[in-house]
Formats: sequence, structure tokens, C-alpha cells
Amino acid sequence: MLIRFNKPYGVLSQFTPEGRWTGLIDHIDLPGVYVAGRLDADSEGLLLLTDDGQLQARIADPRFKMEKTYLVQVEGIVTDQALTALARGVTLNDGPTLPARARVVQPPADLWPRNPPIRERKSIPTTWLELCIREGRNRQVRRMTAAVGLPTLRLIRTAVGPYNLNDLPSSTWQEVHA
Repeated sequence: MLIRFNKPYGVLSQFTPEGRWTGLIDHIDLPGVYVAGRLDADSEGLLLLTDDGQLQARIADPRFKMEKTYLVQVEGIVTDQALTALARGVTLNDGPTLPARARVVQPPADLWPRNPPIRERKSIPTTWLELCIREGRNRQVRRMTAAVGLPTLRLIRTAVGPYNLNDLPSSTWQEVHA
């Protein structure tokens, strides 16, 4: 069994709640499924869960370098120089990243509201990026955008390999049929 879940802001990638964050148990009541990959509590979007250990390893293990696609709202205007740096890979404190695919996109028209909303500053514009990476380091997308001078305000994973969010509403899950 493979489940796709549109994880809302504030939910951990584990069943047990911790501190101010809630757990998956508040959204998914299916015994025997486990998270395949992680998504930070302050990030939203596609989280995959499965009861198949081999499938879980293929999705989550960095050796397989399954591409992950994100919509990223950043503070500031994205320059060609920033896009080129992201595409070539940026150097983080734990070493250089692999090259990424990065492009500016229009703000998503059908995006659900985030609770709580992002901070908005009237004097600083925001831009949306689509960023595709093949790694999964701790807070990697946020660190990559910060490294090119574009702090992340909102981060939504839209796809992991062949699996995508499509029109799955926030806080809901659906079984993926092969």
C-alpha cells in the first residue's frame, strides 16, 4: 500500500506529536504504514507513507536520488545569477549540493491558505520558484535559497519521483493505485 498525504504546516513526519507540533496520528489512522522520506514540520505538501519496506527504501534512501520537486516562496526578487547558482549547486556548511533545476513560476492560483500565514513585508516583494533536487539533506531547500540571498517564506513539496500532489486538498490522504 502507498499513501500520498498533503501534509499541512505544523505537522511532523511522524505519528507522535512533539512539543508545539502535531503528529500524523491526527490525520491518518492506518496501522502498519510508515513514512517514506521526511518533510519538516514547517514545510507543507506531499508526504508518502507505505507498508512496503522495499518501496520505502527506494523512495527515502539517498542512494536512489529520487527527484523531489518543491514550490518555494522566497523573500525578494530572483535574479538570473541566483537561478544559475542554484542550477550549478551551492556550497552549504556541510558541503556542495548537487545541481538543481530552478525556475521562477507564477504564484499558484489554487493554493490553500497556510495557518498561520507567512509574514509579509510591504516593502519587500516575494517570488515563487520551482526547485527540483535529488538530495534530501536537513532543511536543504531553505539553506539553498538562503545561500543565494533569498530566504524561504513558504515551502511546499509537490512531487517525489513519479508521485505528485496534484489536486489533493491539504490535510487529506489518498491511496495510490499502481
